[in-house]
Amino acid sequence: MEDRKPNRLIHEKSPYLQQHAHNPVDWHPWGEAAFALARAEDKPIFLSIGYSTCHWCHVMERESFEDADIAALLRATVVAVKVDREERPDLDTLYMAFCQALTGRGGWPLTVFLTPDGQPFFAGTYFPKESGYGRTGLRELLQRVHMAWTSNRQAVIGNATQILDAVREQMAAKASGADAAPTEAALEAGRAQLTAIFDAQHGGFGGAPKFPSPHNLLFLLREYRRTGDADCLAMVRASLDAMRRGGVYDHVGLGFHRYATDAHWFLPHFEKMLYDQALAAMAYTEAFLATGEAAFKQTALEIFEYVRRDLTSPEGLFYSAEDADSEGIEGKFYVWSADELRAMLGQEAALFMAVYGAAEDGNFHDEATGERSGGNIPFLPQALDAAAAGAGLDAAGLAERLERCRLILLAAREKRVRPLRDDKVLTDINGLMIAALAKAARAFDDEELAGRARRAADGLLERLSLPGGRLLHRLCQGEAAIPGMLDDYAFLAWGLTELYQTVFDTAYLGQAATLSKAMRDHFADADAGGFFLTPDDGEALLLRQKVFYDAAIPSGNSVAFFVLTTLYRLTGDTSFKEYADALARAVGPRLAEHAAGYAFFLCGLSQLLAKASEVTIAGDPDSPDTQALARAVFSHYLPETAVVLRPDDAEPVIVALAPFTRYQLPLAGRAAAHVCRGGSCQPPTADVETMLKLLGA
Repeated sequence: MEDRKPNRLIHEKSPYLQQHAHNPVDWHPWGEAAFALARAEDKPIFLSIGYSTCHWCHVMERESFEDADIAALLRATVVAVKVDREERPDLDTLYMAFCQALTGRGGWPLTVFLTPDGQPFFAGTYFPKESGYGRTGLRELLQRVHMAWTSNRQAVIGNATQILDAVREQMAAKASGADAAPTEAALEAGRAQLTAIFDAQHGGFGGAPKFPSPHNLLFLLREYRRTGDADCLAMVRASLDAMRRGGVYDHVGLGFHRYATDAHWFLPHFEKMLYDQALAAMAYTEAFLATGEAAFKQTALEIFEYVRRDLTSPEGLFYSAEDADSEGIEGKFYVWSADELRAMLGQEAALFMAVYGAAEDGNFHDEATGERSGGNIPFLPQALDAAAAGAGLDAAGLAERLERCRLILLAAREKRVRPLRDDKVLTDINGLMIAALAKAARAFDDEELAGRARRAADGLLERLSLPGGRLLHRLCQGEAAIPGMLDDYAFLAWGLTELYQTVFDTAYLGQAATLSKAMRDHFADADAGGFFLTPDDGEALLLRQKVFYDAAIPSGNSVAFFVLTTLYRLTGDTSFKEYADALARAVGPRLAEHAAGYAFFLCGLSQLLAKASEVTIAGDPDSPDTQALARAVFSHYLPETAVVLRPDDAEPVIVALAPFTRYQLPLAGRAAAHVCRGGSCQPPTADVETMLKLLGA
């Protein structure tokens, strides 16, 4: 790149905005200064929203935003504003809604033209620099927008008003009809809809491209627990097995890529997101508890190892993502030629290539030419047991040899030019990883994982929390900034409730309750139920939206429902249930349209309708009998069970948080389990087997 004077983005912290700081485009960050300039110069806003690991964002930058002629045209016709969607999910959600209303689709980069008061009048996604093949190019689009703005202004403004009114009406229509809380019928509909699109041949749901969507699997696991439907478990097993064998899993560096571009999990889009690691680890952890299959536990541990090695800050917090591209080529960091494999692995190369499907001319085709690429993406055409049998080896011996090969390749790969790592620390996604680590620490009896969850939680609460239970959204380059949004409160509260039920430190339960009360006070829709994405004292945007649909990650409302119902059961505070009930009534009409689109909300609903259980373990936390009761609960798949520890030495604290524990005491000096299930409480027991029977284990 030629040496250029940086634009205004040079002062921003976001790695994505920094990527564009040396474009010839006169970029502005989102803010009043950009809108004031648009008003002063009587120009529309050109709003470009993306994120640092977005492949097509990079393509549009290389084609258009690095081009001096396009930069000059942008400067002459618009005020150009660049936004990192991960820093400002409120802006992304708002303008994506307009894009979808206008075009029927969305994606990134998101390209929107706004009036100087922020109203959109045209939207799309990626635009090539030049028009061709029936697609409008950015150069032509800018010229057409400029002509419309200067010669037909009233039509442009009228179009903007119509778009805004249409989206408002759509939101109002969805908000109407909230009445009764959803029932088992919603769970049955969600299960049936997922079954209908399940890929029995390759696992997962639907065709290409194929996303892991772990919250679908978490829902099916809960339905297996609730109903005993073996088909639910079979879909989970098949999907998790296929994902782990496919090229969508990084067999050298561990962890999952974003998605597969095909239907059989082979060819990935290579970016790696923290949220995908967290959700996938949860699914593998819960599948291990439901089945006892060691391979699921191993995969979860491998995901956590990848996160420890590549996505963890020195302070124990978690970075956001790694890019798909390096040296301008998607996937270059991750693929291997046959010659490279032989050079690195020597005599073991033939074995590795056979097991992992490598070929002399590469094992995938170039998208542009359709010819073999020469590169190999490691994947497992068959399970390792079958591969071992085919090679006349025992499975354990094969695994050891392959692990040695993996470590050699990993060391070699570390010497390559790495993809960009987005080192933003986001409160919401860190909350997801804390929840994942805490769940796994319980399931695997792993103190190291619990310690990592503790360290991250403590770091977030120290660096990103404000007085009154308020949160900031982003930490980057030492700067904590951007008022927290719904997902920050809901996801971190989820992480803290999981962490409390793992380490039984009442400080985490107290913090989860405090965050949830702040969420209730600043985000709740008192009229229609549910929670807005933005707080009542946040930046005034065109619309204040509520998001219910579970997309790549669960929505803030779905997680809020899960958290509020859990906190009600952990504390007995009925205000949590009241807000959860109002939220459920708001979701109800949406479930009637397409229940499977709200899979994580259905997770919470399934737990509630599965004879939800609460168990208080009363005893000395360090005594073997207390630990035996806790371990017995943790080692079974009981997602509907909430666990409180009532230690005598912390009585004032836990009783203040959960008053019902006041009279839940040990039995004759022995730790005791006080079990309530389906609203019915049983006499306390000190016997592990009796407790498990009461919990329906």
